[in-house]
Parts: sequence; structure tokens; C-alpha cells
Amino acid sequence: MPTYIVLLGPPGAGKGTQAEILAKKTDLAHVSSGDLFRENLKNQTDLGKLAQSYMHKGELVPDDVTINMIRERISRADCEAGAILDGFPRTPAQADALEIMLKGFKGEVNLVPYITAAEETLVERTSGRWTCRAHGHIYHEKFNPPKQSGICDVDGSEVYQRDDDKVETVTKRIRVYLDQTMPLVAYYRKAGKLAEIDGTQAVEQVTKELLSALKK
Repeated sequence: MPTYIVLLGPPGAGKGTQAEILAKKTDLAHVSSGDLFRENLKNQTDLGKLAQSYMHKGELVPDDVTINMIRERISRADCEAGAILDGFPRTPAQADALEIMLKGFKGEVNLVPYITAAEETLVERTSGRWTCRAHGHIYHEKFNPPKQSGICDVDGSEVYQRDDDKVETVTKRIRVYLDQTMPLVAYYRKAGKLAEIDGTQAVEQVTKELLSALKK
């Protein structure tokens, strides 16, 4: 039977990093719904065009369109053993639809790791990012500052902060994520599939706990 993992975690918890590490260590494909949308839109697939028709009208893309994108993706050869789903589902209704769809692949969601961290930690990690104007080199005012304040180490251009990386914007994004995700966390906790993991630990320790939860 294939193994399907739904990876949850707010911005700054390290979910993206762990998804990549987990994919390598388990040989499961990393299926990011965001990447999948971009791929379908870029390649102008039938599903991409359908999604675009809703987006152009300023409407949300219906769940069944997203589910069909996921279905097409996990039907590919690299997902034969299963997949790590990142970014989908986002709601209990989507989780129900996912379970129905996975039955077609003789599988189900086996584990839902939820990588957590205190809000102030998430804000500290995700805000304070600065970008070089010339070539987009990334710095962080606390974790990776440029040698000379406001100047890129690589090309000497100005380093600036995008609105998306400012504390106010980041705080709002994290709170929206947490509010929207709580019903999904409760859904998977009730199903006995949730594994909460402290994302403030070292990357290696988080990976170790993820792999341990998967073995169980």
C-alpha cells in the first residue's frame, strides 16, 4: 500500500525544509499544491486553464479542480510508493475529498505531522528578511545580516525589505494560517493521525522526530 503524508506547519516553522529532507529519506515524492498550480498554469493544461478562468474572475478555485490536479500528480510513476502532500488539504471538507480520492489509489492519509512553534518565534524567523535589489540575494537582519549594513556582500547593491517581509504583514499571515488551519488540525487529531512536532528544535532533531512518527 502507498504511504501518504500530509505535512502541516505555519510560515517559519520549517515545513518546506522538512518536506525536502523527508522526501529524500523516505523516497516519497514531495507534492506541493503551490508548485502544482504554477506548473499547470505555466503549461496551460486543461486543469490550468480551468483554474485560471476562476482566478481571472477573482473567484476561488473550486476544491474539485485542485483535487483533480492532485489526482493527476500522484498518478505519475514517482508517486507509486506514495507522496508527501504540502499545502493541501487546507480545510476538513478538502480532507474528506482527499480521502475519497486516495481510495482510488488503494491508500489513505497515514500520518499528519504538524510542525509547531510559538507565534513570536515564527514572526522572528519570517520577518527581518532583506533582499538585494540587483540580483535578489537574501539576508536576514538577525540570522544572516550583510557584512556592511544595507549593502549586498555579493554585488554591492542596496539591500531593502519588501512589504511581504515586514513584521506587520508576516504577523497577519501567520495568524490567518493558524486560524484557518485549526479546524484541520482538530479533524486529523480526532482521526488519530496527527503528530505534533516542536519546530523550534534543531533541523536534524525535527527530522528525527518526523521519521520516528512515521515508523509508528
